[in-house]
Amino acid sequence: MKNNKRPLHGFIVCLLVTVCMSMVVGCGTQSATPSPNQQVTDKPKTGGTITVASPYEVDTLDVHKTTGGNESVTWNLGASLLSKDPVTKEYKPYLASSYKISEDKKTLIFFLRSGITFHDGTPLTAQSFKDNFDRIMDPKTKATAALANLSPVKNIKVLNDRSFMIELHEPNAAFLDTLSTGDFQPLSMKAIEKYGEDYGRNPVGVGPWKFESWKPGEGVTLVRNEDYQWGDPNFENQGPPRVDKLVVKTIPDFQVMTSALESGSIDIAFDVPAKDIKKYRNNPKYQVLERMRPGVPLSLWMNLTKPEFQDIQVRKAFNMLVNKQAMIQAALMGEGEVAQTLLSPATLGYDKSLEKYGYENNADEAKKLLDAAGWKVNSNGFREKNGKTLTLTMLTMPKYEKTAQLTQAMLGEVGIKINIQNLESAAWEEELLKGNFDVTLMAYTAEDPDVLYQMFHSSQIGAFNIIGLKDGILDSLLTKGRITFELNARKQAYVEAQKRLLKQAYIVPLYAERYFTVVNSRVKGVKWTSLMPAFNDSWVGN
Repeated sequence: MKNNKRPLHGFIVCLLVTVCMSMVVGCGTQSATPSPNQQVTDKPKTGGTITVASPYEVDTLDVHKTTGGNESVTWNLGASLLSKDPVTKEYKPYLASSYKISEDKKTLIFFLRSGITFHDGTPLTAQSFKDNFDRIMDPKTKATAALANLSPVKNIKVLNDRSFMIELHEPNAAFLDTLSTGDFQPLSMKAIEKYGEDYGRNPVGVGPWKFESWKPGEGVTLVRNEDYQWGDPNFENQGPPRVDKLVVKTIPDFQVMTSALESGSIDIAFDVPAKDIKKYRNNPKYQVLERMRPGVPLSLWMNLTKPEFQDIQVRKAFNMLVNKQAMIQAALMGEGEVAQTLLSPATLGYDKSLEKYGYENNADEAKKLLDAAGWKVNSNGFREKNGKTLTLTMLTMPKYEKTAQLTQAMLGEVGIKINIQNLESAAWEEELLKGNFDVTLMAYTAEDPDVLYQMFHSSQIGAFNIIGLKDGILDSLLTKGRITFELNARKQAYVEAQKRLLKQAYIVPLYAERYFTVVNSRVKGVKWTSLMPAFNDSWVGN
């Protein structure tokens, strides 16, 4: 995911959580180095339109209700209390002018900048954040990702118009990152009252871009917010965007997306498959922005509520049956790294020494484990136990179709039958959240190791813990990592958590991907935030 997000890429969506080690105000941590920004020497211009393409269908533009996949739109409509420097990882005030953290790390006080207004003219106040929090927590809202990410919060108290206090249930080293993403961006309560259930199609935020239109299946059009004078501290341009319009097209088919890029009907393509990157790298018509995707690497997720996967011998066998290097060559054209741990090399908490607890490709040993578990090969060549064949449904989406086919073939060699169900991202996420799968392929983009809490802690069943994992020992390690602020001790907690995950073979890590964005050279000044490329400093050249 991508928070991609949180990939689930959408549901995933993108939960980007990075630890803050400061006791009073935010400071940086080690993490992934973002792709280089565009190198430009031209003088910025105003006007024109930038058209970008995303493979993920927008489910709603209400960030409280979305399951993810819409960050390319909502990130531009809104703004966050804090902003994270994409290089140093330092937390800087954004909508806040400053903030404080108590000695016991359970209370945060935020002081807001003055003069900030929503797109409908409503002033942003401390009460705005309190009202938004109450809406997220209200069961009637049916919040998903936002609710999970704000679970550390006990209460929010308004101190005056310009300041409020967040009380946490317990210290949470990763929580500041939630406040630097779009999950807690303030929405206009006036607009929510006006539009009711239709607010998701009429969003009103405080960001550099305002909503103009949304055509389901086609895309969303945003226009410059002329009143925007509270720029992200990482923006060079602190005022309104230089471009008149930002169009985000939905193009789930990557072949169609790259064709649109080459024809000029789009300017920027997100999440371009690795197999297509070589032709753009040395072409002066384009610039490729890239970085190793942080978080949980692409993995084969086994639904642990299914009886087949309640046997550790079966789970270990699945880990041994995949040839990861072959997958990287065939699916990524070599643009990736074999994953033997549960965090990518670009993530705080990655430890190469954990690789010894991983599983090497060994089909003969896997066969022995399956035999020992009672899954014997029948006369038709399939694994069978008590009259039932080992037949499983794999949910996937177009981005991972090739990897799904390779996995199907590798498991099929030992008599495991895999039926692939290839769905568009929104339908895929919906089925995963319902638990309607046996196995699936998923990566989860996140910069902080607390992503492991989100994905595997038993309290997250019904939210991000889609495999239904319940493990008390693991829960304790993940909780320790979440509440520990000292960097080395925190990292060690996640090392131990990964060791537990690997020894129990709860998941099959496959490979760590690189994230590619291809930009038409006529568009200048595209820069990375910690989440994705941003366009406040961008303009359209000749």
